Amino acid sequence: MVSDSDIKILFKILVGVAWIDGKIQSEEREYLYRLAKEKGVENDPEIYPWLYEFRTVQSSQCYEWVQEYLGDRPSSEKCQNLIEAISALIYSDSDVTSEEAQLITTIQQLDPANHPPQSIQSSVLGTIQKLYKRWVLKQN
Repeated sequence: MVSDSDIKILFKILVGVAWIDGKIQSEEREYLYRLAKEKGVENDPEIYPWLYEFRTVQSSQCYEWVQEYLGDRPSSEKCQNLIEAISALIYSDSDVTSEEAQLITTIQQLDPANHPPQSIQSSVLGTIQKLYKRWVLKQN
């Protein structure tokens, strides 16, 4: 179940994504209005100024919201849900900007599913290599 705070932060991220290229496209605006109404946040005092463009969102703020939403140890499921939500917004205007693509790439890199766990063998080998390097440095 998605909490109210998750819905709010997710919605702020989506508004930030709409602004990430410097301007909200009309299709993005329509998508955000429709989604805000569907999620019941269209009149939320925290969301209202951004939704109705009384405030702009800098890309750095958008990235901060992403970090807040995902936390320090994001789950693969949360990363995928965020990517899906952002993708729906991005494709609403049929134009993916480089800033939008970079944000998606950043989130994909945070997804633990994209980082297979290190094998025990690789881990042990890495430890042995470090010890050997230290030993060699001490010998010189």
